[in-house]
Amino acid sequence: MTGLRTTSLRRRVTVTVLVVLAVVLVAVGLVVDTVFRAQAERDVNAVLTARVQLAQQLAKQNVAPQNLLRRLETRGVRASLALPDGTFFGAADPPADDRIRQVRATLSGPARIDGAKLTLTADESLVATAEQNLRWVLLGTGLVALLVAAVALLLAVRFALAPLDAMTRLARTIVSGGRGGRLAPERTGTELGRAAAAFDSALDALEGAERAARASEARTRQFVADAAHELRTPLAGVQAAAEALLQQPSDAPAEQRERLQLLVVRESRRAGQLVADLLDLARLDAGAQLDRVPVPLLEIVRAQAEQVRLTAPDVVVEVSGPDTRVLGDRARLTQIVANLTGNAVRAMDGRGTLSLEVTGDGITVTDTGPGVPGPDRERIFDRLVRLDAARGGEGGSGLGLPIARGFARAHGGDLWCEAAPGGGARFRLAGLPQLDGRE
Repeated sequence: MTGLRTTSLRRRVTVTVLVVLAVVLVAVGLVVDTVFRAQAERDVNAVLTARVQLAQQLAKQNVAPQNLLRRLETRGVRASLALPDGTFFGAADPPADDRIRQVRATLSGPARIDGAKLTLTADESLVATAEQNLRWVLLGTGLVALLVAAVALLLAVRFALAPLDAMTRLARTIVSGGRGGRLAPERTGTELGRAAAAFDSALDALEGAERAARASEARTRQFVADAAHELRTPLAGVQAAAEALLQQPSDAPAEQRERLQLLVVRESRRAGQLVADLLDLARLDAGAQLDRVPVPLLEIVRAQAEQVRLTAPDVVVEVSGPDTRVLGDRARLTQIVANLTGNAVRAMDGRGTLSLEVTGDGITVTDTGPGVPGPDRERIFDRLVRLDAARGGEGGSGLGLPIARGFARAHGGDLWCEAAPGGGARFRLAGLPQLDGRE
């Protein structure tokens, strides 16, 4: 791959325009020279023809040969006359020369001059001299025009390319750490205007990406710190319970040992669940790979309802909706419903009514808990975010809802929270790809 050619644009434009101008001037000079030459030849022919006509008139008027020749000769034109009796007047014929043009005519008139031979000779050296002078004038004028054009072009190109210099200065400012500068072109319909607008758009995108990267880095650091804090709690519980077990005397009551063992198991499961949630988030960040198959949503909802009835017998679970089939990952869709129902059970503190409704392209989960305040309905989908104890209860890691939304969006749908009629919270999973009755 070759790099961008960086030849001086100012020099390229100036040289190109001067070359074109020189070609035009040469072409104009050639045309002028050709036209001048042709016109000069026509003028010489016209002069010789007029002299012949004048000679015929003078011969008819019986003008003496010497006077006739004197009347015919002008600057650059010489005349000679040979009478029928052999008498010759005027200068002898000049030697053959490309610059000499002759016209011969037979005069008619009185007896002595009748039949005389008239020779008119035109010396075109004067025309050649004039033509040479014209060429020198054209050459000098052309050189002066090129010089003036070169100076004018340098100034014009410098003025025209000033926006590029502004872009360069702005780019160097950004490289040195400056932010927020923009070119802000007055008109975006011109070439430089479009380039400046594109440059500003690139800067907007670059600074936006930089801000997003810094925000992401800050979130990652906070997430790692929070995750470490969350893991420290169950691990500390496991460590404390394990040390207590080791320090128990051999005759310690069995109930006390069993209580410590249960504490180890509970805190280990809590730590394991947190690690599993963190791995799910890592998979979502890397781009979750879904095993898409036809999935009956009503079957998933009914299975999860049975699970809630077993683990939270004081919760009344209602299931409704059509037998909708979507194209998705059964395990991940089950995980979404499980996270939503688990969050709802904790919000109701183990007692209340939980409604699971299958819709055309998703699932709605409604609880009768304290609900979610408006400003927090989006914040609860951030990682490791818990609301107060009235909503959060015990046992939540603050990762269930972010994981549920992540897998919902990986399916092409979305998940959001809204207020439920009569109180409580309603979570809507929608936008899942439907099968329209096809397997």
